[in-house]
Amino acid sequence: MSGFTFHLPGSVLRNRAEMKPYYIKLTEGLVTRGYAVALVPHDRETLLDEVAASQSFHIVDHGKQRHPRVLNTGIAYVYPFWNLDPWGIRALSSIAGKHFDAHLVDMDAALPFANRLRKRWVAPRRSRYDQPARVADIPADCIAVFLQSEGHRDVMETCFLDLRQMVKALLARTDPRPIVIKPHPRDCDPTTRRFLNRIAGRDARIRIADANIHDILVQAAVCVTINSAVGVEAMMQGVAVVLCGQTDFHHAAVTVKTAAGMDAAILQAIATDWQHDAFLYWYFGINCLNAGKETLVDDFLERVAATGYSLTP
Repeated sequence: MSGFTFHLPGSVLRNRAEMKPYYIKLTEGLVTRGYAVALVPHDRETLLDEVAASQSFHIVDHGKQRHPRVLNTGIAYVYPFWNLDPWGIRALSSIAGKHFDAHLVDMDAALPFANRLRKRWVAPRRSRYDQPARVADIPADCIAVFLQSEGHRDVMETCFLDLRQMVKALLARTDPRPIVIKPHPRDCDPTTRRFLNRIAGRDARIRIADANIHDILVQAAVCVTINSAVGVEAMMQGVAVVLCGQTDFHHAAVTVKTAAGMDAAILQAIATDWQHDAFLYWYFGINCLNAGKETLVDDFLERVAATGYSLTP
């Protein structure tokens, strides 16, 4: 009989009330179908040894380990979509290595899909983190810069330019457009604010804005970030994106790896006719799992079967 081992945070195992609906639907659905399901604490140090010592298939929360019987899972930027991936999640997922061709995407499916995303996130001005309800006055045709916490390990592992290098590269450009910078809501490092206040006092183009993400994007000529989910939210609004880090949604953006390349990247991004609706459907609708669908368990089992693992309840 096939079995599944879910490697979850210890806090979730101690308090099942914290378990996300995605895991509840999967584990209960698999048990109903006759599969053996075990829940164990996710220990990155011992994970591969645990996999080797068992015959079950392993689902790893926020993992990045590779093994024929491992799929890593985590929220793919916005609900209700999840990565279920042999490489990792988000910036580390195998979607990064796939080829995207907008001409091969079914636009009859892509357009309503993208419209549903906009209805869920853009229209109500919602984002992954809580956003201010008050509508902010943002200068039109701005360069919108969204920062990430330098204390976040995955950001520092995947960035080509760090926060300061990214901002300084933008300041070095002669472009007269306003530069609107939104700090990350979870960056509590006071040195970040001191840095931003210092550059704002030296360059009249700079505006520091703790505004709603969508208020900024609706006025933006381009969105610049390392690899934040805001890049995906910008695509929902049809805004060109420049990335300064490793991502798995680089297919519909320009990636810059050096400060010297920032100017060309901005110009290229603004000049390109991006097929954002096709990409959003390709990324989320085709390459991710939708936790809200009735077919979630079937879609999950299809991904597992694609690895070659024998499914026998």
